[in-house]
Amino acid sequence: MSQLGKLLGERRVLVCVGPGGVGKTTCSAAMGLRAAMDGKKVLVLTIDPARRLANSLGISAIGNTETRITDASFRSARLSPKGQLWAMTLDMKLVWDDLVRRHAPSEKRRDQILGNRLYRQLSTKLAGSLEYMAMEKLFELAQSRDYDLLVLDTPPTVHALDFLEAPNRLLDVLDNDAARWLLTPALAAGEIGLKFGSLGASYVARTLAKFTGAQLLQELAQFLVAFRGMYEGFKERATLVKALLESEQTGFVLVTSPQTLAVDEAIFFARALREEQIPMQAAIMNRVYPQQTGAPSVATLRAAGVEETLAQTLAQTAQDYALLARADHAAQLRLASVLGPEIPLHSIPRFVRDVHDLRGLWEVNEHLFGDSA
Repeated sequence: MSQLGKLLGERRVLVCVGPGGVGKTTCSAAMGLRAAMDGKKVLVLTIDPARRLANSLGISAIGNTETRITDASFRSARLSPKGQLWAMTLDMKLVWDDLVRRHAPSEKRRDQILGNRLYRQLSTKLAGSLEYMAMEKLFELAQSRDYDLLVLDTPPTVHALDFLEAPNRLLDVLDNDAARWLLTPALAAGEIGLKFGSLGASYVARTLAKFTGAQLLQELAQFLVAFRGMYEGFKERATLVKALLESEQTGFVLVTSPQTLAVDEAIFFARALREEQIPMQAAIMNRVYPQQTGAPSVATLRAAGVEETLAQTLAQTAQDYALLARADHAAQLRLASVLGPEIPLHSIPRFVRDVHDLRGLWEVNEHLFGDSA
């Protein structure tokens, strides 16, 4: 059995990480499909803002609830799974709201937070929110559902460390000492209906108000007042999530492509995981031009009866393809040298069409697992 096959059998959580635009969603769905075919109950959770998972699974739409891939969909792809395949796309706002409802000490505090304008911005746009909520939802599903395998398709990253560090940065926002000091009068009073004049004891607050407006600072005070006492619950939850990611239940799969920038980021990501002492079990290079042998020459083509102009075009095309294949092979060697022999590097060839259904995902598996698939 391939290393990836063993990984599907041994781990309960698989986290697909890597640069954006390299096919993480497709690889996540393909691995989920393979585990379902082998008899497992699987959920693939995507954070992909382009919502490509639904297309990859051959269904019209996936929402924030778990959706089972139907038997009819499998039959149309000529597949007969022994298990079940489920999928969902994370709705960050709904996950945030659920988290607030769970940690709020009272209905009044819950309503204050959910109605706060800054909270509505934080729960949809603040840097780190998407990553934090992805981990939060993953932990919730691992604790409360009976899935044999959870596959997380992580959000695209601008920098490799974003996925690992963003949750901590978000918690720092919720527990910002400078903001608490600045708005001490409002926080001490613990009232939402304070006029901004009650902040007047702070010269810094009055000065800031000239630039940001009194209303914005008042809303910030209201937000911090409402969140007071909830930070520890968020922090504890983040600690539990980190423990899950570092446990033997979880495996990390790095996905990239042969493009130079993608390989650079994949290498950086692999090193970052090592520094965080999070072991990576496998890597996948997607959309690779396979190496070929025996590219035809013009003379060979002419001898076979091909017209001169067409023979020259075909021979040049074969040479161009060979150059691309050699470049992709060099990219594979470069990444493999960083990963080391203990982390297998699988490759998926560049297909002539997009993978947009279950049958296409199964063709991906033929290359990922290298066995009877």
